[in-house]
Amino acid sequence: MTSFFAILIDGAIYASWLFLVAAGLTIIYGVMRVLNMAHGSFYAIGAYSAASLVGWYFSGEHGNPYWSFLLLIGCALVSGAIVGVIIEKGLLRFLHGRDEILMVIVTYALLLILEDATKLIWGVDPYFAYQPYRLLGQTAVGGSLRFANYDLVLIAVSILVGLAAWFVLNRTNKGRLLRAVIHDREIAIAMGVNVNAMFAATFAIGSVLGALAGALTAPAISVTPGIGVEVIVLAFAVVVVGGLGSIGGAAAGAILVGLSRSFAVHVAPEFELFVIYGVMFLVLAIRPQGLFGQTLARRI
Repeated sequence: MTSFFAILIDGAIYASWLFLVAAGLTIIYGVMRVLNMAHGSFYAIGAYSAASLVGWYFSGEHGNPYWSFLLLIGCALVSGAIVGVIIEKGLLRFLHGRDEILMVIVTYALLLILEDATKLIWGVDPYFAYQPYRLLGQTAVGGSLRFANYDLVLIAVSILVGLAAWFVLNRTNKGRLLRAVIHDREIAIAMGVNVNAMFAATFAIGSVLGALAGALTAPAISVTPGIGVEVIVLAFAVVVVGGLGSIGGAAAGAILVGLSRSFAVHVAPEFELFVIYGVMFLVLAIRPQGLFGQTLARRI
């Protein structure tokens, strides 16, 4: 039973992190049909900005240490929104409606540019922001297992993000307009929907979610160059397993991949890296569109 609980909780923690990373990616694709390879750079920018600001906060007497959690969220909101708006308004708005392969190439180029930009701004030395991670202490499970409360809070945050995304899309007027754009962009334009504004808002939200994942992960890791590239590969695996453009699919994909990886880590560690892509292969062999993806008609 101890091993079972360890696998379950570790899998849930990893799945919550995967979902936070993949949520913004799948929202952007669902609305704009842009597979944003630069999403990993949003994650890296959020992590670097959070780590640098939290490091400054704890380097002197700046008041209650628990305010550092607000700094993490604030970094994600500010850095993600600024970068997202600049990229969408400065580049992507001129490419709306272009072939999806072209968009992949363009956003991959952005990934490379932003990776170098982060090195120019923050250098190549690692950044550490461990203080918020230690503030919440640990919880004992089953007497012999101990988990950091920060990781458990991450599970709650991912659930809140998922519920908020579902509520906005299904219970608000803006969400209904967004769904109209998703289902038929041309009819939405004909009905007077400002699609360009919808695209800008969607891309900004997606970039903020990517930066939020990076900012919340920063206290648990060493923030180093290259983390954005590593993350985009995992996020891509999750959204492909769940189905491109589906929030529910991203959640299901994150849970499936997270639990599978946790099982491999505890039972057969040598298969840790393989199991993620093994799950993706098995799902796509049975359902090429992913677990929750829909087969769409293609205009010819």
